[in-house]
Order: sequence, then structure tokens, then C-alpha cells
Amino acid sequence: MSRAVISDIRKNQMLDLLKDGKRLDGRAPDEIREITVETGVVESADGSALVRYGDTEVIVGVKIIPGTPFPDTPGKGVLTTGAELIPMAHPLFESGPPGEEAIELARVVDRGIRESGMVDVEKLCIKEGEEVWMCFIDIYALNYDGNLFDAANLAAVSALRSAVIPAEQYGKGDNAPLPTTCIPVSVTAAKIGNTLILDPNFDEEQISSARLTVTTDDDGNYRAMQKGGKGSITLDELTQCLDMSAEKGKMIRKIIG
Repeated sequence: MSRAVISDIRKNQMLDLLKDGKRLDGRAPDEIREITVETGVVESADGSALVRYGDTEVIVGVKIIPGTPFPDTPGKGVLTTGAELIPMAHPLFESGPPGEEAIELARVVDRGIRESGMVDVEKLCIKEGEEVWMCFIDIYALNYDGNLFDAANLAAVSALRSAVIPAEQYGKGDNAPLPTTCIPVSVTAAKIGNTLILDPNFDEEQISSARLTVTTDDDGNYRAMQKGGKGSITLDELTQCLDMSAEKGKMIRKIIG
């Protein structure tokens, strides 16, 4: 995400605390912030969720409509993910078409959902080669205090799990829950100095040199990975990130049921 200027005094304070295994907000390096999830928050959507990750807030709406399949996948439904970072969420965000940060956010969330096979797209086929259900996932950041990746992932996953295919509205039979197979959860680690921390807040993101987001499925299998930042991540640090993502992913699944 965009960088803001952090004072040297605050930066040094954060670095000194990390040397003792502490963070400015009182968390341990591997501790994530409190998570709350509300579903059914947008009446006009076919599925929706509002997620709070500490002070970071993301809302996701899912819309499902009949449409034409892609030529190379005539028997599969369509998934499309988009994201908007609106100025209301943070002064760093600007109005207008989605920028690079919004596009990256949508891609990371989309990849975790797609590569895990969360949505059974074959069951979204109405008539092979002619008509399928198209599922649009729209992500909106409401407040940005770091780690939009994990908040957006959780909001999108929760919205999809709550979604209902509006078949009756289009004369395509009875309404039915969107067919899902698992709960993909992303966990993001940031590297500050030589320390890895989970769920970085805004200030921590600003002084980090690298970021790694890892998505796992219900069985702890690694389904997607995205690195950010100009700094490097060693093999040992990669292993540490993978282990923490599987552990925290299991914990987060219990939170959202």
C-alpha cells in the first residue's frame, strides 16, 4: 500500500520494542488483532459481509447473475473480483478508477478464492456452452489501519459463504446457496528489520521492508502466496511465514465458524 512519512522518533520506538518481542499496540509479533464478522449487511446483494480487523474495516458485496461462459470453460461459472479504495477510508486513497493498490488487493483475494477451489464453479453451469451463473465480488475499504489483504479476504470469503443464487428472480428454478467447498484464509506477515510480525497495522506497514501473504485451505494446504515490498525474505523466514499462516488460519476459521 502507499507509504506515509513516519517520524524517526516513532520508528525508533517501534524498532526498540520489537527487539524485546513487543509492539507499539501491545501485541506479540505473532499476534493478530481482534476480528469481528457480520454477514447480510447489504440487502440488495446476494451475499455480503462486514469485517473489522482491529480498526481496519472492509465490506464486500456479492452479486450473482446469469451470463455467457468463457469459450475455454463452457461448463463453468464465472468469478470476478474487484476492489475500491475510497478516500473515506484513508487520506492516502484517491478518488477515480482503481489504482495499482486496489488491483493488487483484488488479485490477491481472487487468487486465494480461485486456487483453493472455494466456489464449485462447475455447479454454476445452467446450460453448458450457453449460460452460467456469474459471481461478482466487490470489495470496499471503509477504514484503513493496515493489512487490507487479510481483512478483504475474510470479508469476501464470508460474503460468498452467505450468498444465495437468486434463481427464482431469473426464472431458473429455486434459489440455492452458492456452492462452496472450503474456507480459504490469508495471513499476512510483514518484515521489520529482522523481525516478522503478523497482521501489521498502518504504522508497521510504513516501516516494513517486505510483506508476504499466504492463503491456506481447511486442511492447511498452501493455495496462494503474494510477496510485496522491495526487501528480501530468507528461506528460514519463508518457512516461518508458512507455519504461522497455517496455525493462524486454523484459528481464524474457528472465529467465523
